[in-house]
Amino acid sequence: MRDVAIIGIGQIPVGEHWDTSIRHLALGAAMNALQDANVAQVDAMYVGNMLSGHISGQEHLGAVVADFLGMAGVEALKVEAACASGAAALRVGLMAVASGMSDIVMVVGVEKMTDTSGQDTTAALAMAADAEYEISQGVSFVALNALLMRRYMHEYGWAREDFANFAVNAHANAVHNPHAMFPKAITAAAYNRAAIIADPVGLLDASPVCDGAAAVILAPLDVARSLSPAPVRVRASAIATDPIAMHDRPDPLALHAARLSSQRAYAAADIQAGDVDFFELHDAFTIMSALSLEAAGFAERGQGVRLALDGEIARDGRIPITTLGGLKARGHPVGATGIYQVVEAVLQLRGLAGAAQIPNARLGMTQNIGGSGATIITHILEAL
Repeated sequence: MRDVAIIGIGQIPVGEHWDTSIRHLALGAAMNALQDANVAQVDAMYVGNMLSGHISGQEHLGAVVADFLGMAGVEALKVEAACASGAAALRVGLMAVASGMSDIVMVVGVEKMTDTSGQDTTAALAMAADAEYEISQGVSFVALNALLMRRYMHEYGWAREDFANFAVNAHANAVHNPHAMFPKAITAAAYNRAAIIADPVGLLDASPVCDGAAAVILAPLDVARSLSPAPVRVRASAIATDPIAMHDRPDPLALHAARLSSQRAYAAADIQAGDVDFFELHDAFTIMSALSLEAAGFAERGQGVRLALDGEIARDGRIPITTLGGLKARGHPVGATGIYQVVEAVLQLRGLAGAAQIPNARLGMTQNIGGSGATIITHILEAL
C-alpha cells in the first residue's frame, strides 16, 4: 500500500446559501481545491453527502458533481455514512490512492440543509438514527443528545453550566475563521441564559443547520512534493461502528466506536494520544465534545468536562480542539463536516491558520461522528 498525502484543499463559507444549488456549492469548493493543488483533472471523485435526496431531490450526486465540474467520464460516487459522510468519502479516496488504483483523487463533502423547513430538516437528520426503534418513537437528535447529557450529569455530578466553555472556546476560535457561520465570541453568561431546546441541551450547546462544501485533493506521497509546496501526509485512517440505536449499547456514554477508531488510528500512525498537537472533534453538541475527549484517550471517564473548565482545550492548552470554530461555530453542514475538519487541520499543519494557529503543530487528528455514535471515523495528519 502507498502512503498518501493531501496536496490541495478548498472550502466555501458555511451559511445559509439560499440562492445556490447543491451542485454549485460543490463546484465552489472543488475549484478552490483544484487551484490549490495546481491540477486540472483527477482520476476519481468521491462525494460525501447525507441529505441530497431528501432535501434537494437529487441523488446520484457523484455523477452530478463530476459532470458539473466538466469531468464527465471520471469515476465518481456518492458516499453516505450519516453525519460522518465526509470522512467516509475521504477514507474511500484514501483507499483508492493507497491501493494504486488511482493517482489523483478529489474528495468533496457537500450539504444543503436550508431549503426545507426546520421541521422537515430535523426529520431528515433523524434518519441517521434507528428507524424502527428510535425514529418511530419521535426521537430527534437533539433529544438523543439531551438524554446523553442528562445521563452524564447524573453519573458524574456535573451541572449544565459546566459545559459552557466548550461553546465559548469554539466561538472564540471561529472569530479567526473567515469561513465560519458564527465568527462571534460568546460568554459563559450568554450560554447560561440561552433558551433550552431539549432539557438540558440549550441553543448554545448545539451546532446550527447550514449549507457548505469543502474539498481535498489526494496523491501518492512519493510524488506529492513535486505537485505541492506544502503537502500533508495522511498518517492514519480508521473507522469503527457501534449499534445504531443507543439502547443497544452496553454503555451509551462510552462512545465505543470513537475509542476503537482512535486506538486503530494511533496504532496505524505509531503514536499515542499525547503526541497529538490538536484535535478537530465532532462537537455537534457539547456533550459530544466531552465524550469524544474521553473515548479518544485525552481524559478519564467522566472528566472530559474538566478539560473545558480548566482551559485545556484552548489553543494554548494541553489538547486544543475546534481550532477554527468546530461544528458549533463554523457550522455543521453534515455531509461536508468531515472534510471541513480535514481542510482546517491542513491549514494548521501548513502554518496558515492565522490568529488561530497552533504553534509548531506537527500532528493533527480529526474525528467525524455519524448518528449518535454508530459510525466514527478518525484521521491523523502530519506536517511534512
